[in-house]
Amino acid sequence: MVKTLDDHKTWSGPAEYVPALQARPLGPNVAAFVGHSDMRVAQMGLVRATTHEVKPTAADLAAMERMLGDALDEGFVGLSSQQLLFDKLDGEVCRSRTLPSTYATRSEKRRLNAILRKRRRVLQGGPDVARPQTLVSMVLSSLGIGRPNLKVSLLSAADIKAIPGVIHLFPLMAKVINKLGGDFRWQHLPVPFEVYSDGIDLPVFEEFGSGAAALHLANQIDELQALLADEDYRRWFRKDYDKKYGPRVWHRDFFDAEIVECPDETVVGKTFGQVGLDRGGLHPVDAFLDLLVEHGDKVRWRTTISNHREDVLNKLAADPGIQLGFSDAGAHLRNMAFYNFGLRYLHRVHAAAEAGQPFMTVEQAVHRMTGELADWYGLDAGHLRPGDRADVLVLDPAHLDATLDAYAEAPIEDWGNLSRMVNRNDDTVYRGPGQRPLRVRRGRRRPGARCRTLRRVPARHHLGLTGMTEAIAACAAMRSSGR
Repeated sequence: MVKTLDDHKTWSGPAEYVPALQARPLGPNVAAFVGHSDMRVAQMGLVRATTHEVKPTAADLAAMERMLGDALDEGFVGLSSQQLLFDKLDGEVCRSRTLPSTYATRSEKRRLNAILRKRRRVLQGGPDVARPQTLVSMVLSSLGIGRPNLKVSLLSAADIKAIPGVIHLFPLMAKVINKLGGDFRWQHLPVPFEVYSDGIDLPVFEEFGSGAAALHLANQIDELQALLADEDYRRWFRKDYDKKYGPRVWHRDFFDAEIVECPDETVVGKTFGQVGLDRGGLHPVDAFLDLLVEHGDKVRWRTTISNHREDVLNKLAADPGIQLGFSDAGAHLRNMAFYNFGLRYLHRVHAAAEAGQPFMTVEQAVHRMTGELADWYGLDAGHLRPGDRADVLVLDPAHLDATLDAYAEAPIEDWGNLSRMVNRNDDTVYRGPGQRPLRVRRGRRRPGARCRTLRRVPARHHLGLTGMTEAIAACAAMRSSGR
C-alpha cells in the first residue's frame, strides 16, 4: 500500500484529490467524506494523534477546522469519524493502537460538528459496540436543541447473531431522534454479512484481549505460532470465547465456522467444533488453535456474523430511518466482498415480487439506492428529470439470480498478485466497448447540464452501489413511464 501511494499519489489536499479521483477508472459516480483520523495525523503526526495523554493544541484544532472547511468547499459530503475500538493500526509505528479519531476530545468533536451543522453536511461514524456511551453521544449529536440539527449516519444497523434482540432498537432509535428534530440515519448492508479468514486474520478477534494479542503478532510468524501453542494463552482464549453475553460483534461459536481450505483435506467442509469432537472431544478453541499451529494461514474458513434472517433484512430494507449503503469490503480484501450488494438487494426484491410475497416494489427499491441517498447527502444525482444528466444502466431481471452470491477472487498486480475477494456480475451487467470518464459527485447542489438524449453507459464488472446510483434511477424511471 505504501509503495502504491508513493507511485500514484499526486495530491496534498482536497483541491488536488478531486482531480486525482477523476483520473482513475473508478466507475460512473463517486462521492467522498474526509477522514477525521486523516486530519488528526496530518496536523499532529501519527504518534501524537494516537496518544491518550496528548491533547490537541489550539493551533491543532484551528488547523483541523480549516482542513474540514477546505474539504467541504471542494464538495466532500462530510466528515467520517470512527469510534470503534477494534479497528487497529497496522505497520510498525504505533502498531495495534486504535484509529486516531478514537482519541479525539469532546471539544474537538464539538468544534468539527459545528462546522458540519452550519454547512448542512454529514457526520458519518461508527460507535463502539462495547461502549454504549459512544452510541448515545453520536446519536444525540443529531438533535438541534438551540442550534441547527446535524445530519448523522452511523454504522450500522445489523442483525447481529450474538445479540439478536438489539436489531429492534435501531429503527426505534432513528424514529425517536428524528421525531425530536434530528436528522439521523443508520447505514445497513442488505445482504448476509459473511466473512472469510486466513487463520486468525479477522478483525473481529480484536474485540477481546486474547484475539488482539494474536493479531498484534500477525507479522511475526514464529512468535505467533509460539503464542497459539502456549497453554496459558489457550486458557485465556477459552475464557474469552466462553463469554457469551454482553455487547459484541462475533458470535464466538466455532460450531458456526466452516473450514473451506486446509492442507489437511479431511477437515475441509467441517466446523472447528466438529473437528474438536472428531479429535476426542477437544474444546472448539483448542481444535481451532491446533489447526492454526499445524497449518497457519493456510487454514481458510468462513462464518456469517450478522444479517442472516431474511425476514429481518426485508423489514430493515423498508424502514425510513435506515439507509442502504454500508460495505466494509474495500478495507478487508481477503475477508469479504459486498461490492455488488445493490444488485443482490434488487435480486431479493425482484424474487419476492415474483413469488407473490413482495415487501416493497422494485421501483421503491431502486429509489432507496438512488434518489433517496442523493437527496439526503445533497448530491446532484439519483433522479431522471428534464435538464439532468442521464446516466443509464440497463439490467435484465432474468440475470438477477443466485450467481450474484457466488464466491470469486482476482489478483492485484501492484501488490504482488495478492488474491482479493471480488464479485463477478458478468451475466448481469454488460460491459460495453468503452468507458466514460469518472464523474465526481460534489456535496452541493448545482444546475445540471441539459441532456437531449438518454445514452447507455457501459458498466464495470465489479460495479458497486456508488457506481450504480444514478444509472438505476434512470432505468427505473424509464420503466415506470413506459419508455
